[in-house]
Amino acid sequence: MPDRLPDRRTPTARVAVGVLVVLGAVILGLAVRLDVGADPDGAGATLAAGWGSTYCLLGAVLAVLAAVILVHRPDQGFGWGMAWLGLFWSVDGLSQSYVRFAISSDDALDGSNLALWFLNRVGAYLPLSLALLLLLFPDGRFLPGRGRVVGWTTTLTMAVAATIVVISPAHGLPDVRLPAEIDLDAGSVPIPDAVIAVANPICLFVSVAGLLVSMIAVVVRYRRSQGLERDRMRWLAWSVIAMALVLVVSAGLEVDHLNDAALFAVMALPAAAMTIGIVRPGLVAIDDLLVRTLVWTVLAATILAADVAVIAVLDALLGDAMQRRQVVLVVLLLSVVLYAPLRLRLLRVVQRLLVGRRQERYDAVAGLASTLETTDEGPEQLAAVAQAVASAFGVAYVGVEVDRGGGEKLLATYGERPAAVRLLPISYREAEVGRLVLPARGLRSRLSARDERLLGDLVRQAATAARTSRLVEEVQESRERLVTAREEERRRIRRDLHDGLGPALSGVVFQLDATRMRVGSDPSAAQQELATISEQVQTIVADVRRLVHDLRPPALDDRGLVGALRQQADRLELPLDVQAPDLDGLLPAAVEVAAYRIVGEALTNVARHARARRACLRLELVDDTLHLELADDGVGIDAERQAGVGLVGLRERAAELGGTAEVTCPPTGGTVVRARLPLRSAS
Repeated sequence: MPDRLPDRRTPTARVAVGVLVVLGAVILGLAVRLDVGADPDGAGATLAAGWGSTYCLLGAVLAVLAAVILVHRPDQGFGWGMAWLGLFWSVDGLSQSYVRFAISSDDALDGSNLALWFLNRVGAYLPLSLALLLLLFPDGRFLPGRGRVVGWTTTLTMAVAATIVVISPAHGLPDVRLPAEIDLDAGSVPIPDAVIAVANPICLFVSVAGLLVSMIAVVVRYRRSQGLERDRMRWLAWSVIAMALVLVVSAGLEVDHLNDAALFAVMALPAAAMTIGIVRPGLVAIDDLLVRTLVWTVLAATILAADVAVIAVLDALLGDAMQRRQVVLVVLLLSVVLYAPLRLRLLRVVQRLLVGRRQERYDAVAGLASTLETTDEGPEQLAAVAQAVASAFGVAYVGVEVDRGGGEKLLATYGERPAAVRLLPISYREAEVGRLVLPARGLRSRLSARDERLLGDLVRQAATAARTSRLVEEVQESRERLVTAREEERRRIRRDLHDGLGPALSGVVFQLDATRMRVGSDPSAAQQELATISEQVQTIVADVRRLVHDLRPPALDDRGLVGALRQQADRLELPLDVQAPDLDGLLPAAVEVAAYRIVGEALTNVARHARARRACLRLELVDDTLHLELADDGVGIDAERQAGVGLVGLRERAAELGGTAEVTCPPTGGTVVRARLPLRSAS
């Protein structure tokens, strides 16, 4: 079979697939008819033990599965290989059924030698067909590079070994009386017995070695695969475990039809799993299916071994005294006693071995919460999150990255970072605050829907820890800014007092002393000096008022917030319509000042730039938050214009109190300034 087949998206290809499916069904019907009519004790049944229709059914199933693959993936070479393999099994099964039906001890129907030759000789190619399935799954190509050389070498070597078996004389057949027209060596080449004695073991070794090489190729392909291809390879792994389960369950059964059913299941399971892997690898959570199938396999093997051991001991002790009914009762009781506790323990052990502790969801979340409560804030909490995720999912590496100010990142890791990783965002209130780093490869790195929910629970705690770490830094930075701002404000006030108000008052004092001494001698001059001093004092008073105004606008205490805002609008000669409740005594001082500054800056912008005829101001208290909105009917703001210092200042003043401020230009025209100032954070 070539390692790359051409695209088969032609009507002829679809017709060919349909013909193979119909042909498989027809052959199955013929085989069933022959098996039913065959003498179960005849010579043919001795030469070909078991119904051939079992293999015909397998061939028909393979044809149907191949059709499913090719309908979804017409260019898939693996589907064409499975289609021809199904035809091969169908013909092999039909040959077996015909041998059973056509050959008796005294007579044989026409074509019996051909059917017997095909059954006994061409069957040697079956190991090659199985090896090809493993070598070409899932994309219909050999492994690239050296893998292609190994694949072709294995295929050709097994083909040569199978051909040697086909042309060799028959050996090892049952000793049964056959009619004269049956030639067991038909189609063979005369080969000395000494050569056959050497060649047969070599051919057997080549077949076994070829199957082993194909299995190794599966392992290599799995280790190289990732993403969707790895999911497909897991389906093949599941089929191997399921085959083992069928073999364990059917072990010791001596019922022909049950053995045939077990044989059919063992041969059909890989093909069915491969088909699902190619067509719909996400049909079910393959990781969970792997775990549960492995648990059932180990459980069945353990119970079977326990039954055999107990029955052997009882047989040694009691001998023939045990009746069949007692044996059955012992087996049932032993199975009931072992099943429930053994199944739970095995499930827990296998889950931990394959996928970690992710099934113990409550323990993982509760354990992380308890750890975070007793861990210091910052990097220690992030390290606890990384360790909890690694423990829950059984992965060798977990990293937790948290964004910090200035473009820096805080990274807490568990284990050694692999070459290939994937990043999952950590979000807090719809804002990304960091990333979770996990290995990109490996069975344990695969996340089902249930795993994603568990990871979401852990990540939410990680987000809280990350947010806590950031808040700790922000609080410290805020404290530093507050201290800096306080000291800068004190420096400014000291400078204003020392450089402005202090010298001015000192000058007034000297002038008053000089005027006092001149009052008696020159009253007129003293009176002029007093007028000058009065003007200086008025200037000093204005400076004091400016200083006080910078600390807190006096109008807020004199008129209240609404009155102070009206006064600002009147000073700017801007008609202002105010809609506000009585806010006297309801607002903290910081909120009053912030609202006054925000609206004042907005009114100034309206008066200077908007060319508006009037503006409307609306204030209201909603859930301990002051909502303010100033709308004008001016020209609005150009969309391409960058925000100026004033607009940036609006947002900064609101952010200082934990609030927000925004400036928008509605389609109807004008500009709208909205701000939300929480009262609690300012109290």
